[in-house]
Amino acid sequence: MSTFEAFHEVLFPVAVSFGATGGPMRRNEIVLLTSGHERRNARFAGSRRSYDAGTGLRSLEDVHEVVAFFEARRGSLHGFRFRDPFDMKSCRPHETPASTDQTLGTGDGTTAVFQLSKIYGEGADAYRRAIAKPVAGSVRVAVGGIEQLAETQFSVDHATGSVTFLPGHLPADGAAVTAGFVFDVPVRFDTDRLTVSLAGFRAGQIPTIPLIEILP
Repeated sequence: MSTFEAFHEVLFPVAVSFGATGGPMRRNEIVLLTSGHERRNARFAGSRRSYDAGTGLRSLEDVHEVVAFFEARRGSLHGFRFRDPFDMKSCRPHETPASTDQTLGTGDGTTAVFQLSKIYGEGADAYRRAIAKPVAGSVRVAVGGIEQLAETQFSVDHATGSVTFLPGHLPADGAAVTAGFVFDVPVRFDTDRLTVSLAGFRAGQIPTIPLIEILP
């Protein structure tokens, strides 16, 4: 079974997510040699995001909404969309996405499908992250710097993040394919149990609600 077969295309409560904490994590293995030097090895090629949505709870209404959302997802069984408060655009946080923000690839005259992605860093050390959950209506695409018309020249699969150019509009050989977008992160609950205390919540004791990214 594909991971995304157990995915619900619904968005975690945005008001709660904007108060969440978390970010990318990596798995590296560091071995200290007898010489005192270190040997470092990356166990995973990419990064994976984790969050604690408990810090975003501000009221009992928030608690009620999250518990209902948890039940509808059957705990950790079904994935869902999460709006990362720190990283949700193809551009800088204060900017508006533009069709030239991110390079998806280069046309060859025959390739029709390109995957949305976001690049972190520059040069040889840059890291390319696949974007699987763009927000509907937010994707802008350009070929050779010229913005294309959605549904006329290209279509977007908002469940996978793939951009498909329609017949007669395939990027020419050597033409840069770029895009700008707003996106969500595919996650699931990293627990099958929520523990909420009414007295504790009123006293400022925020429950932990762990979320973990589902890698495509």
